[in-house]
Amino acid sequence: MGWASGYRRRAVRWRRAVLAALVTGAVVLPLSGAVRPDIPAPAPASLAPLSAATLADVYAANRANAAEAARMAAAHHDPDRAATDRSLAAPARHLLRFDGRGPGRVTEVLGDLARADRVAVLVPGSDTSLDTYGRFHAAASALYGQLVRQAPAGTRTAVVAWLGYETPGTVSTTVTTTGRAEQAAPGLRALVADLRAVSAGAPRIALLCHSYGSVVCGRAAAGLAVDDIALVGSPGTGAGSAAALHTRARVWAARGADDWVAHVPHVSAGLFGTTVGFGTDPVSRAFGARVFAAGDGGHSDYFSPGSTSLANLARIVLGETEAVTHD
Repeated sequence: MGWASGYRRRAVRWRRAVLAALVTGAVVLPLSGAVRPDIPAPAPASLAPLSAATLADVYAANRANAAEAARMAAAHHDPDRAATDRSLAAPARHLLRFDGRGPGRVTEVLGDLARADRVAVLVPGSDTSLDTYGRFHAAASALYGQLVRQAPAGTRTAVVAWLGYETPGTVSTTVTTTGRAEQAAPGLRALVADLRAVSAGAPRIALLCHSYGSVVCGRAAAGLAVDDIALVGSPGTGAGSAAALHTRARVWAARGADDWVAHVPHVSAGLFGTTVGFGTDPVSRAFGARVFAAGDGGHSDYFSPGSTSLANLARIVLGETEAVTHD
């Protein structure tokens, strides 16, 4: 008994030491990019409550807001942000939400949301902002293309790219805690309610949660009206098991063979007045998710065209659960 008690104490000390090292490293390591000055942008457009009848007006209002943000960014001599805003203002873009202030927030739809039978919501991880939105949009576009090719005849699909929260920096204290995820979770729940309000039917909705986005999904999952939650490149969800997410959705998990997140310690503890670390590894047997094949890719490759992971994510969205491959 004495040996076991001592072992447990040493294990607790080791976990706390690891977590402290994570925080310390996030503080002292150089950041991936310098802090940018504030970029002027208009306040978000005033929008009518979302419904199929108001959807076109909502898209138009947000495009107009993005166009104004582009003009303001250009006047502020920030051509990169102006170009991003200008591209979002193009007539072909469908924005449910747009806020060009600060790091920016965008909710973009690919496909016919009002008539979709299957809807995928992409929840991004760290270092996603208007300044890096191109790569997030590319992931959403690759998924939408895969769904269009893979969907059975008559099945209508849509993808929602949800940059609806301020993501943490990869090298920062916020990326090791659940704080940003807790702030983001109400917005993700509100989005799902909006999607239900817009649809003419009852689409099946899948959350595809990448990296820190899986922590957001973990915080939002309880009672959420979605059918599937897929965690890719996940450091953990903040929950000890899939059952602890308290969701009726099927919970899936995958990790590419070359994903560095496999080396993140899967521990969680209170430290410095907050919770640091995200607990059980989602691809472990202990977590209890449906683990699927993700191929040989790295942390940023889950939505790469032609990849094993993208094909399996499309199968999950389409409800083709028996076709999902496993390692």
